[in-house]
Amino acid sequence: MPSMPHTTGALHFSTRGEYGVRLMVELTRHHGTGPVSLAEMADHESLPRPYLEQLVSSLREAGLVRSTRGARGGYELARDPSAIRMSEVIVALEGPITPMICASDGPEADAAHGGCDRVSFCHVQGLWIRVREAVVQALDSMTLLDLAQPASAHPHHPVLIHPSTLTLDRPTRTEPVPNA
Repeated sequence: MPSMPHTTGALHFSTRGEYGVRLMVELTRHHGTGPVSLAEMADHESLPRPYLEQLVSSLREAGLVRSTRGARGGYELARDPSAIRMSEVIVALEGPITPMICASDGPEADAAHGGCDRVSFCHVQGLWIRVREAVVQALDSMTLLDLAQPASAHPHHPVLIHPSTLTLDRPTRTEPVPNA
């Protein structure tokens, strides 16, 4: 049986989505410790810094990250990672989640707005709407905090860095989060 290319499938997210999610997870790992530079995030996640500059712009416009200028500047989450749903992140990076134009939840599904002229009588549209709803539900069910749990093999973050795990007598040590 021939091997399938890595990017096959009906629903595909671009590198904007992939790299942007990795950037947001990196910010989650530093949540509450102050801004993180793009250079540090690029290094920790092996991502191209110029591309991250484009991504943080979209994430900032969506109200998911904020920036601080200056010598100790950088980027940080605009809200607690437990309150940021992955659907928000993906929509900010990729745009509306729509496997087919006719499954859009906006007016663009209508032929008058450049969509399909079969919408009024199509039997297949229901499938694409169900696919969209399932993907949105899956993304809504996960938060950034869910994704940022420690992976012992990560070269830069073997444990989650979160202020709630820090103590005054041990300011740089974090306690590992047990695997769920």
